[in-house]
Amino acid sequence: MGHFCGKQPEFDSTMALPVREQAKWWGLSAFIFLIALWTLGDVILPFIVGGAIAYFLDPVADRLERAGLSRVGATAVISVVMLLVVVLLVLAVIPTLVSQTTALINAAPTIFRQLHTFLLEHFPDLADETSTVRQTLVSIGDTIKQRGGELANTVLISAYGIINAVIFMVVVPVVSFYLLLDWDHMVAKVDSWLPRDHLPTIRRLAREIDQVLAGFVRGQMSVCLVLGTFYAVALMAVGLQFGLVVGAIAGAITFIPYVGALIGGALAIGLALFQFWGDWLSIGLVAGVFALGQFLEGNVITPRLVGGSVGLHPLWLLFALSAFGSLFGFVGMLVAVPVAAAIGVFARFGIRQYTGSRLYRGTHIITEDDR
Repeated sequence: MGHFCGKQPEFDSTMALPVREQAKWWGLSAFIFLIALWTLGDVILPFIVGGAIAYFLDPVADRLERAGLSRVGATAVISVVMLLVVVLLVLAVIPTLVSQTTALINAAPTIFRQLHTFLLEHFPDLADETSTVRQTLVSIGDTIKQRGGELANTVLISAYGIINAVIFMVVVPVVSFYLLLDWDHMVAKVDSWLPRDHLPTIRRLAREIDQVLAGFVRGQMSVCLVLGTFYAVALMAVGLQFGLVVGAIAGAITFIPYVGALIGGALAIGLALFQFWGDWLSIGLVAGVFALGQFLEGNVITPRLVGGSVGLHPLWLLFALSAFGSLFGFVGMLVAVPVAAAIGVFARFGIRQYTGSRLYRGTHIITEDDR
């Protein structure tokens, strides 16, 4: 999001809409946005992803422009570099990731049978046919056996999924290219549409939202890439069979507070127990990889890439992801972070307005006892 700029024109304050009328129109706009998100979720997904990529790369384009390139040249350079990165991933990483994912899905029934045997050996009470825990384990095992192959086929060789993936991979780069090329013009155009009565306030709030998103989204995406790469390389180095998959999963969901580390660590240690049972050094090394990763994330990576505070509390972020994910699916999870950031900025603005008003301060002089 670029900085809104421009000189505020003269206006007649007597023509301003009443507060109730303004609230009605802003509320209607928010309602239309939610309805569009509900009905067009799958259709607008490539455009949301493309917009997020353009937003992420806009500072890079601005720096290239300051270095002497035109906007077209800067966009072209970024596009070529991104294309080379994607080609490198396709040739070097994605085939291994797909093969390990397929192998993990196919190995799931065997892993479960080993778990079942291990539990029966160490907890004989589970041999009781009427045990609730035993019946639950048997049910889970049957489900994995029945659905494991079906899931692999659905995810990896479904014709419909492949077609959608191809369309997605074609549309997203095109959308990103044109949005990045015209980003500054679009921001200026949106700025020209803002209501003149509230122009300074809206610009200030837009800058605050941009700061929160720049601090969290751009920083957290970098954290995800760095941690995902670290986990994948380190787990494969210690010999974990599905290290690349576990590292990719842990890195991809690191932006969700605590969830990435918990799921990635549990998955890695669980797989290590089956692969290295009895070799406690190897199991300890796998656990040590995640312990080191969490130490680096909390003390080195996140403070440097995200900063100390971006005004987006982890609990608020978890709530936003859960709420938007349940209401609007995957698209809702994508827009949850910017919407949560915007709501947070609006809430802080409202609190500032309230604490500066007579409703809060009253008419008497504030003393130390009132604070």
